[in-house]
Amino acid sequence: MHEERNADQKKFWDGPTGQKWVQYQTDMDRNLADANAGVLRLAAAKPGERVLDIGCGAGQTSYLLAAAVGPKGHVTGVDISTPLLGAARSHAPKNAEFIHADAAFHPFKPEYDLIFSRFGVMFFDDPAEAFANIHKAARPGARLAFVCWRPVPENAWVVTPAAAAQPFLPPSPPADPLAPGPFAFADPKRVEGILTKAGFRNVKIEKLDGRMHLGSSAENAALQMTNIGPLSRALNEVEDEAVKDKVRAAVTKAFEAMKKDGEVAPAIACWLVSASA
Repeated sequence: MHEERNADQKKFWDGPTGQKWVQYQTDMDRNLADANAGVLRLAAAKPGERVLDIGCGAGQTSYLLAAAVGPKGHVTGVDISTPLLGAARSHAPKNAEFIHADAAFHPFKPEYDLIFSRFGVMFFDDPAEAFANIHKAARPGARLAFVCWRPVPENAWVVTPAAAAQPFLPPSPPADPLAPGPFAFADPKRVEGILTKAGFRNVKIEKLDGRMHLGSSAENAALQMTNIGPLSRALNEVEDEAVKDKVRAAVTKAFEAMKKDGEVAPAIACWLVSASA
């Protein structure tokens, strides 16, 4: 049954994690400015178009897309997180709507000119099945544009806090690179295969390098990275508050050491993915 698919992700994003992302949403919108700019350029939304924003979160990308398509266009944001959708709806422009649904199974109609996502498509249990369903949302000739993460070692925003925290955390088994999660699409050949199998054509994948703009405070940067993002999952398993305090202190120190020109801005490494329906 569809209700049982992606169940872990639904529970994860509908609970405290989704609430934390709402809490840090202003920070996250600033943090991801470079990735935002890159994928919005790739998408090139045009006046009058209908856009589907998958994994829209608190709505920043949907708002920007709504501005690009103008009053004669329309944006539909889809997400599985009730807290994030509540934030998105609170400031929604007239030409945008938000749906609480799993894009892997939602009964889409072929009505969209552009299918878009900022880091929202790497969490499906069965990505090929999910993208086959997403393909149903595309009008003939529609465009697909999304951004996803390259491998962990290329992303200092993950490596730096993880290395600082490692001495205080128990050993963990190697992560499954194909499991649903932020880095599930790190292999571009896998991404191309998934999209081709789902019916997309002319798949193009290019590198995007930038910065995670964590702000001027190393302490606040550490709070962000220990409350949301990959390190937060490891800390969720830690019950000892003293250990959590040591991790936050270590991450703060690491971020302070990398501060440049008054900003904590570790490197990000992404894929920009485009295709046609």
